[in-house]
Amino acid sequence: MATKKVEDELLRLQKNMYNFAYSLTLNSEDADDLLQDTSLRVLDNQEKFAENTNFKGWVLTVMKNIFINNYRKIVRNQTMIDQTEDLYHLNVSQESSLITPDSLCVMNELIDGIEHLPEEFRTPFQMHIDGYKYEEIAEEMNLPIGTVKSRIFWARKKLQKDFVDYKL
Repeated sequence: MATKKVEDELLRLQKNMYNFAYSLTLNSEDADDLLQDTSLRVLDNQEKFAENTNFKGWVLTVMKNIFINNYRKIVRNQTMIDQTEDLYHLNVSQESSLITPDSLCVMNELIDGIEHLPEEFRTPFQMHIDGYKYEEIAEEMNLPIGTVKSRIFWARKKLQKDFVDYKL
């Protein structure tokens, strides 16, 4: 298809393209951005369009693919993976739901280990394992969030060192 013809067809489809973009994004500004990205992509890749095929279908497919790729990029960037060891569960074996004397003894020793942490580490760590978020702990203790994270980290390290020989 000649460049001029592609541009004319693209201009003719702008309203249809906007409506489709809006149906994907549900936001007028995002729809405008998607429309612009699609128009640029179509103009840059017009040589890939096969003659005697549905131009509108090709353009809307390009738009849908751009939307999907952008969505995946956003999801990938927002996904956070917690690589810290979760001491709340303490890697306790899930083989049995019954409390054994051995596991009860280990849990009592662990609780005693937490109680013997210095106060500045024990309080934020205990709040953390009780389910408080870092921001909530920082607000409650009137500390910067970085200090809270650091104290929880060091409490975790101390407990890991103290209980290294346990098979939890």
